[in-house]
Amino acid sequence: MDIIVVGGGGREHAIIKKLRENSEIDKIYALPGNGGIAQEAQCVDISATDIDGIVDFAIAHNIGFAVVAPDDPLVMGAVDRLHGAGIPCFGPSANAAIIEGSKAFAKELMKENNIPTAAYDVFDSFEAAVEYVRSGKFPIVIKADGLALGKGVVIANTFTEAEEAIRSAMVDGKFGKSGSRIVIEEFLTGNEVSVLAFTDGKSIIPLVPSMDHKRALDGDKGLNTGGMGAIAPNPYYTEEIAEECMNRIFMPTVKAMNALGREFKGCLYFGLMITSDGPKVIEYNCRFGDPETQAVLPLLKTDLFTIMRAVEDERLEEVKVELSDRSSCCLVLASDGYPLAYEKGNEITIGDISQKDVYVFHAGTKQKDGRIVTSGGRVIGVTAIRDTLAEAITAAYDAAEHICFENKYSRRDIGESALSAIKNRGAL
Repeated sequence: MDIIVVGGGGREHAIIKKLRENSEIDKIYALPGNGGIAQEAQCVDISATDIDGIVDFAIAHNIGFAVVAPDDPLVMGAVDRLHGAGIPCFGPSANAAIIEGSKAFAKELMKENNIPTAAYDVFDSFEAAVEYVRSGKFPIVIKADGLALGKGVVIANTFTEAEEAIRSAMVDGKFGKSGSRIVIEEFLTGNEVSVLAFTDGKSIIPLVPSMDHKRALDGDKGLNTGGMGAIAPNPYYTEEIAEECMNRIFMPTVKAMNALGREFKGCLYFGLMITSDGPKVIEYNCRFGDPETQAVLPLLKTDLFTIMRAVEDERLEEVKVELSDRSSCCLVLASDGYPLAYEKGNEITIGDISQKDVYVFHAGTKQKDGRIVTSGGRVIGVTAIRDTLAEAITAAYDAAEHICFENKYSRRDIGESALSAIKNRGAL
């Protein structure tokens, strides 16, 4: 069977590498792919948001299955269009992908179904939003309603910062139409957890919980990014919390979407905060997280393609999903200046990375004149799998030393807070 994977980042590279383990798959086409993916799949110069181009290609090449990975094409209805052409898919329809496409929709869903989340208000007016924060409690969280490449969230510590964030989104159009409506919500404190879960709209199977590192700088300082690294498992996600999340968040979300006629099939991402009052939802994503996927998928022992087809066929409960009990660390190597301005076109050299269970996932790379060069802010993710988290972190940083490009930047503290948590409970 020939398949397509829509997307061209580190997440898609991790998915393709995992799909390669299935012998039933003959050829994988990546639309558009990247410089590293080209070593494992045939890259096709079709944008992930060119829905017409994706469908035409799938029909012309007799594609047997499609994996739509990024948020934009999912929200735009890529799965609906592919289904309309008779092509089985992994990923939610547009009316289910709205759970990420509109933060206002997601917050209302949680409110109506008693799913724990932060208190919030939604605003379509700049003046009303500013007036609201003028008498608000700080810090406060300001979110663009629509998709914003993971950068549409601002934690404002003062009124001045809040007003600037609101103006940037609603008046200056920093996020385009995505910022014409905003959600302003209570700032939650606690420990963050990311949980990726397979669901076919009936049952739900969470993967190994992870910890993302969103801020650009060490010590969780600097601007929000798409993610500078991730570790798994997350030590703050205990068995008791997992059970509470299943009963109060995961299944209620699936059932609430079904009740609205928005059955969700695919990977549902839960961004959680473990507060003193228990776990609460920070955000939903309608797809695999990035870079969490690079940390979590290597810990999946069950064949990924088997799971994806079971999700499409609504028989996920028939699949025994097995997860490794080892630990992983994904370190993102970025171009200095990300998430603002950064250089592109710098040649990348990758030395001898021969350690077992170390993976190099390309994100912002492309092939040019026989070389691989940088083409994005997040360039490469290096993931190491080891028996303990401390060993995984060391192995990831060691492997990263063999990858060179001008203006390479990475955080130096990925996983440190998780190690501290493990030490504090005497498990290290």
